[in-house]
Amino acid sequence: MTEKKVILAEPRGFCAGVRRAIAIVEKALEVHGAPVYVRKEIVHNHYVVAVLKRQGAIFVDSEEDIPPGAVCVFSAHGVSPEVRGNAQARELTTIDATCPLVSKVHQEARRYARDGRTLLLVGHADHEEVEGTYGEAPDRTVIVESAESARELDLPRDTPVAVLTQTTLSQDETAGVIAELKDRFEDLQSPADGDICYASTNRQIAVKEIARRSDLVLIVGSRNSSNSVRMVEVARLEGTAAHLVPDVTELDTDWLTGVDAVGVSAGASAPEILIEQLLTRLEELGYGGLELATTAKEDVVFQLPSGLGQARPSA
Repeated sequence: MTEKKVILAEPRGFCAGVRRAIAIVEKALEVHGAPVYVRKEIVHNHYVVAVLKRQGAIFVDSEEDIPPGAVCVFSAHGVSPEVRGNAQARELTTIDATCPLVSKVHQEARRYARDGRTLLLVGHADHEEVEGTYGEAPDRTVIVESAESARELDLPRDTPVAVLTQTTLSQDETAGVIAELKDRFEDLQSPADGDICYASTNRQIAVKEIARRSDLVLIVGSRNSSNSVRMVEVARLEGTAAHLVPDVTELDTDWLTGVDAVGVSAGASAPEILIEQLLTRLEELGYGGLELATTAKEDVVFQLPSGLGQARPSA
């Protein structure tokens, strides 16, 4: 009888940008005391948000919901210049937890806009990261969500354009969109090293590896986590059944029928504790073997922003 086993992807879970963003909120609480307001979810994971709420963070949809003069943390996904201006008008003490790789895309957007190019922003229009990048040059930016929408762009072929992407997309899917755009426009520029972040790329490569060796792939991550959802799609494109598991309570044991090898990974905003809980449950269900599938080693560390160690002056 074949031993039932788990094939665990490495790398998986937290990336450097997520670690930095969470540490910024924790440090802000330590320095300024509760409450500290966070615009949107600091990272897209329900467990992380719940933990920070218990520590005194208050999550709001808009900077307009924050009392004047309070401490405001911008999420890892970045914000538009308009949001920064609103925060300044409300005299908020702002702390920027934007992932440095997202900040890089914002810089590219400003540079290409100054050069007079139309920005073609590949991504999901309703995602916070795209909203922030779009806000750098809204009058010059067109969001492109698919290869089909790339083909349907109502712009002359000789329009000077620049292509930027949301950092958490699927590499394979994005390559198809960019190929359409390159075919469509004569004068196209894009960053030499692309915009999809190292963590998204590494996790997608690892998922492909475990998908080839598994009967089922489970991805730990919240439903609003773009990179986690993309990982499920990547596994399915390999021909392997795959599901998103926000936490162990959402594991459907029917998925395991006839399954001998379960591949497990996690999105870049999913904490290790949720992965451990899933592994424990799988072991209880008979998946006692554990193999590690390592496709990359990550040693990236992003420093915290300066000024975090300064307490707010008393009135």
